[in-house]
Amino acid sequence: MKLALIGYGKMGKAVEEAALSRKHTIHVVIDNADDWKSKGHLLKECDAAIEFSIPAMAVSNMYACFDAGIPVVCGTTGWNEKAGEVKARCIEKNGALLYASNFSVGVNIFFEINRRLARLMNTQDNYEVSIEEVHHTQKLDAPSGTAITLAEDIIRNIDGKSKWKNEKTDNPSDLFIQSVRQGTVPGTHTVTYESENDFITIRHEAKSRKGLAAGALLAAEFIAGKKGIFSMKDLLGI
Repeated sequence: MKLALIGYGKMGKAVEEAALSRKHTIHVVIDNADDWKSKGHLLKECDAAIEFSIPAMAVSNMYACFDAGIPVVCGTTGWNEKAGEVKARCIEKNGALLYASNFSVGVNIFFEINRRLARLMNTQDNYEVSIEEVHHTQKLDAPSGTAITLAEDIIRNIDGKSKWKNEKTDNPSDLFIQSVRQGTVPGTHTVTYESENDFITIRHEAKSRKGLAAGALLAAEFIAGKKGIFSMKDLLGI
């Protein structure tokens, strides 16, 4: 495939390495406003775009892909409040979008385990659930998109929880997400159910960015030639 990389930070470079190892071609790299002016026209020559930029630029980057008529895989988090607008624009432009808060295959299996565990715990009123996420100090958004996905799935399946909070509160309907930023940690997510008698804990710990890059590349291979809005559930058959 001929790929466009939008955003050329650590994740963009990891995706590039994964793509080249699978014999794909990086047709264009766009990382700033000057790149858009000088190379933006090359988007329409690509089979798919993989977008890992910053929250403030993600939406306009996706719109540019819709306008160019190429599928886009987006891994940037922190723009969820505009998700409805983005999906509407994608449909209007007859485009293709696959967004994931985390492209790791392991994390997406972890998401499914989290949903199933939440359904089991819904009748266990003596347990309190919380989430902890740990990332490197350069991560711009908190809580992480992965933690928000975990939280929203818990809220959908546990009647006693109605919203998540990034700080502790006295409201029992709040789901607490603790965000920790330290060192170069690529990403660790832990869901804990605690009672007076015991803990139940599920945890995913990334070793590096390679799993994210590999998953994003699988997503690009999956979405190429398609129209519509997709998720990692579609890719993995969950």
